[in-house]
Amino acid sequence: MSSLTVSRRSLLLSSLASAGILVLRPQAARAASDDQSLIDSARITVDAFANDGQMSDLRRKLAQAKGVFVVPQLLKASFIIGGEGGSGVLLAKTANGWSEPAIYTMGAGSIGLQIGGEASQVMLVLMNDKAVNAILRNEFKIGADATVAAGPVGMGVEAATTSNLGADIYSFAKTKGLAAGISVEGAVITARHSRNTAYYGKEAHPRNILYDNVVSNPGTMALRQALANAEMR
Repeated sequence: MSSLTVSRRSLLLSSLASAGILVLRPQAARAASDDQSLIDSARITVDAFANDGQMSDLRRKLAQAKGVFVVPQLLKASFIIGGEGGSGVLLAKTANGWSEPAIYTMGAGSIGLQIGGEASQVMLVLMNDKAVNAILRNEFKIGADATVAAGPVGMGVEAATTSNLGADIYSFAKTKGLAAGISVEGAVITARHSRNTAYYGKEAHPRNILYDNVVSNPGTMALRQALANAEMR
């Protein structure tokens, strides 16, 4: 094989590699941008709940909480077979205030005579470390790992006494749409490791994100401050 042929092949491989990098970089940038939108939406949700006169109990609970899970938009569309789901962020309260958020997905499904659709904002207030750790360990299923009783929409409090975990969780929800309310019974909360890596630019387990200060992003500051402001002291 001539040196000219080898040179051309090397140039081709180099060009293809460069093109691959150019493709991957915009995709990573788009993913990080989408996740920033999620975190910004979570901040808007926290502000909306904090400014709602019917949500004073949420503010009191936040002051005592060890963690919070915020879902800015839990979508549910149903006709005979229903399902719901949405992306959310998990934060822990540490000695330095609210932690960096870790990105999760909350999903559930149901079968029944349902017609309608709804979009809900949900906040799960985790009252002690065991509740936070239950989500951090693996997939967390509400109803199996915590019993949830549906509460009223708007002022909505669902008292979830986690007898097997020794922790209390309170779920607050705001609902819009045709359906009468929302239940998070049976919902599964799962970490999105690839999205956390894309957003922070470094691979880290959610536990490390929350407690070990191994990653940070200035885009989370507004959400963390909103939670601090929402606490009723």
